Amino acid sequence: MRRISKLTRVAVGVASLGLVATACGGTSSDSGDSDSNDKGLAIAYDVGGKGDQSFNDAAYAGLTKAKDEFGYKTADIEPTEGETDADKEQRLASLAKQGYNPVIGVGFAYGPAMKAVAAKYPKTTFGIVDSVVEGKNVASLVFAEEQASYLAGVAAAKATKTDVVGFVGGVDVPLIHKFEAGYKQGVQDTNSKVKVLSQYLTQTAEEGGFSSPDKGKAAAEGQIEKKADVLYAAAGLSGQGVIEAAAKAKVWAIGVDSDQYKQAALAPYKNYILTSALKDVGGAVYALSKSVHDDKPLTGTQTFDLKVNGVGLSESNPEYAKVAGLQDAVNKAKQEIIDGKIKVDTE
Repeated sequence: MRRISKLTRVAVGVASLGLVATACGGTSSDSGDSDSNDKGLAIAYDVGGKGDQSFNDAAYAGLTKAKDEFGYKTADIEPTEGETDADKEQRLASLAKQGYNPVIGVGFAYGPAMKAVAAKYPKTTFGIVDSVVEGKNVASLVFAEEQASYLAGVAAAKATKTDVVGFVGGVDVPLIHKFEAGYKQGVQDTNSKVKVLSQYLTQTAEEGGFSSPDKGKAAAEGQIEKKADVLYAAAGLSGQGVIEAAAKAKVWAIGVDSDQYKQAALAPYKNYILTSALKDVGGAVYALSKSVHDDKPLTGTQTFDLKVNGVGLSESNPEYAKVAGLQDAVNKAKQEIIDGKIKVDTE
């Protein structure tokens, strides 16, 4: 993958944006080129939609920043239950036809639809998060999730008192395997005596793996019964159930994508959110929008990793700094990953 400079430079730090402001949107019929080019950024959400306090909300933070800074119209569109690739294609096409530019699909599920629609609207810049789609007018926004997850594993190994920690994946797909692989490696490299319990909620997104807090809660409760006292979830909206179960049992949870310690909807549980594995989706969304606004649209594969602060680990909870040896171990691991001394597994 080619590493870029301009996009990642403007993206750094946007992950911490507050989730404020309201975007408006709509849809229309599909056909040829766009009606106009006077509208700005549009995003189409992944499963779970806005309000997941994680992946989709991070994208919305980027849209909010772009809207406030550039003063243009924006749209953010929710997915529908049980939708098909054809539904996604129609959604992306309608946004492009209305004149939104860029149009971003939030999540790998938009891959097939993005490939089809981008070819029909060559004057529109498209972006896709978490997938690589070839196209002259497509920017593929991908992240080194395994690196942030490795740091989460280091933190878990330092924080556990039972030598048992848990991982809950939303859907059993290659993207979530990256989270699990990095987490397990971070745990084992830090303390080989610590056991990692892993569970995936569903085999497909259509079964609710990314959108069912009840499934996440049940999985977490099962791991807690097996003595897990640190739980890391890469499960979108379902992760809220994991955090709730951890708080109820008074054990640690590790958030994902956004700094979940700071999310208002999770405030009742925040004292038990030790840290979060960050993924600057908001920064990527904003930066692609800025490149189009500046009339220098970026395309191709854009990779966000620890070197450019595209991923990382939050330190918002004051208790994070109080766990013996945790901060030093995480900082050391981060630098060794950046220096190439640690190669993090992706599978």
